[in-house]
Amino acid sequence: MTSKALTVPAVALGTWAWGDSGEAGDGHFGSQLSESGLREVVDKALSDGLTLWDTAVAYGMGRSETALAQALTGRHRSEYQLSTKFTPQLAGDGDDPVADMLEQSLDRMRTDHVDLFWIHNPADVARWTPPLIPLLKSGRIQHVGVSNHTMEQIARADQILGEAGFRVEAVQNHYSLLHRSSERAGILDHCREHDVRFFAYMVLEQGALTGRYSPARPLPEGSSRAAVYNGILPRLRALTDRMAEIGEDRGAYAADVAIAWAVAKGTTPIVGITKAGHIDGVVRARGIELADEEIAELEALADAADVDTRGWWEHEM
Repeated sequence: MTSKALTVPAVALGTWAWGDSGEAGDGHFGSQLSESGLREVVDKALSDGLTLWDTAVAYGMGRSETALAQALTGRHRSEYQLSTKFTPQLAGDGDDPVADMLEQSLDRMRTDHVDLFWIHNPADVARWTPPLIPLLKSGRIQHVGVSNHTMEQIARADQILGEAGFRVEAVQNHYSLLHRSSERAGILDHCREHDVRFFAYMVLEQGALTGRYSPARPLPEGSSRAAVYNGILPRLRALTDRMAEIGEDRGAYAADVAIAWAVAKGTTPIVGITKAGHIDGVVRARGIELADEEIAELEALADAADVDTRGWWEHEM
């Protein structure tokens, strides 16, 4: 077994957008990011106790991992946790594609181990789970999680790892007010019952749940998220307006409420961060306690919006 239990902050920080080239329309956000700006993000995050950074080979084909390592330069490895992923669809044709991809990630991130290593997409659970075992035994990965897996696939991966004395310690799926399929499929209940940490990605639905955007102020044209979300913004107005009201009562914003909702549901939200100012919202969200009635109201408004934000890479849970 791993020497210690998986311990993570209330909120993890996502670096999906760090894999963009910086050109508008390239990648998911078309962000204009700088090395100095990302270093400022890291400094502020660590000073506020936000120590877990989530990335993946698939985020810009390694650009995100490289940018993260640059931003963390000078920091002692004990100050932060790294979470990255093996993506089966990107596997090479060597004898051990999992170990090969991990080695490449370790090189890019300038480290000798990963705190949390994920099978990014299920593909073939029986094929891709066993190669994790020697990596766990060597300490090159400390903990294992599975992402975008169904309940059946989670159980199968856990069985395979269990035969070697390890287990699935984390699940990472798309989970937000607009997309609660993991909850309806019983995955959240499973995680609670088996002490498995559930990480919720796309909690802010790429900005659509921040309250910043509306039919009059759509998401930036030329980005893939504009194509996905701009058409449904009118149906989200009642929800985001109510989130803004709840936030205002607490000196916070709609985005902070969306994050606080995910925390209240017992999950660890992964919040994409590209600016130091975004950290302030995460800190505010950590201090928000939503009443049961508020949670129920927000979920009812989300259901009434009746939108489908499942990504092209996702399947039904």
